[in-house]
Amino acid sequence: MSAIKLRDDYDAAQTRRLAARAKNADQARRLLALAAIYEGRSRTEAAALAGMDRQTLRDWALRFNALGPEGLINRPPPGARRCLSAQQEQALAALVEAGPAAAGLKGVARWRCCDLQAMIAERFEVQLHERTVGKLLKRLGFSHITTRPRHYRQDVQAQVDFKKTSQGRWRAFSLA
Repeated sequence: MSAIKLRDDYDAAQTRRLAARAKNADQARRLLALAAIYEGRSRTEAAALAGMDRQTLRDWALRFNALGPEGLINRPPPGARRCLSAQQEQALAALVEAGPAAAGLKGVARWRCCDLQAMIAERFEVQLHERTVGKLLKRLGFSHITTRPRHYRQDVQAQVDFKKTSQGRWRAFSLA
């Protein structure tokens, strides 16, 4: 098997030095395989030294030729594309901020993921899972924590009076 044509601005010694300084173990292994090619070894030998297949070594050599040593680091995958556009996400954030009463939902005190799921399907014609709606809300900066509900007949002054009187009783009880 013939050796792979590599960049002219590096040689075996330089790639070995780069491998020694590399913080990424996979990058160092690939650099050492390329150093073997610079020394004149075949693709099969260089690939065996690095623990990879000949075709894989060729792919990394092409990335090295195009991008240099930084091209030998694994790139994170792009992930799935978003279901809602940026404008739709802004509209959803405004909708969540306004609350369910502003959206026309009667008798709903706070948003639930299932309510938002139905609202997204209705307004944006996009079907999302409830868990995906929760992840979307988190990414938009919303929290699932809500305030504790208060009863409409709650007497705030009675609570304050109770706190004042019970403090003295508690101290007297704990000192005895």
